[in-house]
Amino acid sequence: MKRTWIIETTEQVGEEVKVSGWVHVRRDMGKLIFIELRDKTGLIQVVFLPNYAELLAQASSLRSEFVVSITGRVNARPEKQVKDDHPTGTVELEALSMEILSEAATPPFELTEDTSKIDENIRLKYRYLDIRTQRLQNNLEMRSKFVQSAREYLFENRFTEVETPLLTKSTPEGSRDFLVPSRHARGSFYALPQSPQQYKQLLVGGGVERYFQIARAIRDEDLRADRGYEHSQIDIEMAFVEQEDILSTVEAMMIQTVEAMGFTIKEKPFPRITYAESMEKYGADKFDLRTEEDKAAGVLAYAWVVDFPFFEKTENGGWTFSHNPFSMPKPEHVEWLMEGKNIDQIITQQYDLVCNGYEAGGGSIRAHKAEILRATYKIMGYSEAETEESVGHMLEAFSYGFPPHGGIALGIERNLMNLTGETFLREVQAFPMSSQGRTAVMDAPGQVSQQQLDELGLIIQKD
Repeated sequence: MKRTWIIETTEQVGEEVKVSGWVHVRRDMGKLIFIELRDKTGLIQVVFLPNYAELLAQASSLRSEFVVSITGRVNARPEKQVKDDHPTGTVELEALSMEILSEAATPPFELTEDTSKIDENIRLKYRYLDIRTQRLQNNLEMRSKFVQSAREYLFENRFTEVETPLLTKSTPEGSRDFLVPSRHARGSFYALPQSPQQYKQLLVGGGVERYFQIARAIRDEDLRADRGYEHSQIDIEMAFVEQEDILSTVEAMMIQTVEAMGFTIKEKPFPRITYAESMEKYGADKFDLRTEEDKAAGVLAYAWVVDFPFFEKTENGGWTFSHNPFSMPKPEHVEWLMEGKNIDQIITQQYDLVCNGYEAGGGSIRAHKAEILRATYKIMGYSEAETEESVGHMLEAFSYGFPPHGGIALGIERNLMNLTGETFLREVQAFPMSSQGRTAVMDAPGQVSQQQLDELGLIIQKD
């Protein structure tokens, strides 16, 4: 018999069905045994009756998290026993036969309750159990729906999904790189991508006028509640656009996506505020526009922050980019950039999307001419040779006819924190890292063998 999803049983009263899943709860009433059976669609009450003595004895061995397959008859619950708090509360399954597919040890924490107060290290060690809880199931389902809805919008608007490499070159993009040693070129290293920044620009130059991907970004930066070594982002780049085109496209995508998921947006179109105004009014470039009533109702308050300074001072008195070295200055500040003057006053066509106090995305209109990128690197103190070494491939690409272009990256986890109300990144990731940077379940970083080190030509320097 074909398996039936639990949620489908409400439409099959009087029919015989086969359901499979985990034992959520067991209640032994002596002559009767009840269990709640769980699959990804919900729970159903299963009753084992005394007229099936062998089956009742089998049911008495069941414990929480046993995996079973049960064939039974779907019956309507008496009106007084109807449970309105879950979708299958109008039916129960009268068990006719059962196969125990897998037994389970006693879990290290209760899976029928919210695990957010359980010790982080325990939860991550047994993350595959933690994921079974209703809250994390809901969060991962919401993540999937958010990505699906955004994808659908982008496909409807002539975007092409393209993957870019995970092994790339170390270039300055704002954070430390994670480096990967090469076995074939000893002493040389790949870098894991902080973002697909240069590849997506090269794709636009290659004629992929509207690109996107669900990209992995990997950054060796200090960990905090809303930041990890790894995250995913909806990565977008568009050719032949100005800043307004990017903002209107992304705004429409976000409105369509989150409203389709049942959320309310505080203000449309999204308010726009300059970086200077934001710092003066809120003391930060991300802020929360909600009232207490909005917060209680789960309202989403989006806003755009625009007109960021291009450069900021380094500790040694030089200059570095504030967000992205590939950005384009505002048209009226291009001359300052080219001449290297009024550096502290140069404004870039950089924009951030903020929501409920978090940065939900960020991007810019890009430089598409070699002389502008060279001028940016010159201000940051790079010699001509150093600039060529760092971004020479981009400079050469620009010489073959590159369109004006720009884009944005929307952090999936940050957006999911707003949608779910979670305050920790780990609650919207399947297998997050601990606050000490250790991976869930696999417990990395770890030691490697001497043979592996020898193959890579590496020597570990002990402290």
